[in-house]
Amino acid sequence: MIRFHKEGYKIIVITFIIVIAAILLAEKFIDIIWITKSIQILALAFLIIVLQFFRNPKRLTELNETTIVAPVDGKVVVIEEVEEPEYFKDKRLQVSIFMSPINVHVTRYAMSGKIKYSKYHPGKYLVAWHPKASTDNERTTIVIHNDNFGDVLYRQIAGALAKRIVNYAIEGEDVVQGTDAGFIKFGSRVDLYFPLGTKLNVSLGDKVKGGTQVIAEK
Repeated sequence: MIRFHKEGYKIIVITFIIVIAAILLAEKFIDIIWITKSIQILALAFLIIVLQFFRNPKRLTELNETTIVAPVDGKVVVIEEVEEPEYFKDKRLQVSIFMSPINVHVTRYAMSGKIKYSKYHPGKYLVAWHPKASTDNERTTIVIHNDNFGDVLYRQIAGALAKRIVNYAIEGEDVVQGTDAGFIKFGSRVDLYFPLGTKLNVSLGDKVKGGTQVIAEK
């Protein structure tokens, strides 16, 4: 059974109404068959695109305090040591996962622990792979702490198409690895910042699966 994320319910209902209206109106007011059928096919295709974007497949996370799972589906586009300027203000190991519009866009908690920091930043909508997207784009920054990894930061970053980031992380809250942490609408990326020396299980170009695939371990 296909499941849809709650952030998409309103958009799905509105899209469904618009599509049905377009199909019926085309049938009633357009006499040229090929134009009628083209409009109806395009309307149905649009509905399918919206449905697939908001799909929320069930993922069974094997809980493990010594591993970090991918928070989203996508492609690993950055692995490097960088200066993290907002929270740590020192060097960290950054791993960035880019999500295309066809990926599942649910954000899941990469590890269990306590939320130490959660902040929203308004910003630009540069393409998600732009070098300055991490600091200039609309984004949220969340830090989770557990005894094995210490503090791990992840950042939801809006892209050229993403116009809304949904973040469920609340400071002081205990969260469980693999559970729903939010949603990014219409394509973007997530950056993670690990302590230096963290063992990674992914390489540049790897495609990862959110909530189940281990990307780092202690």
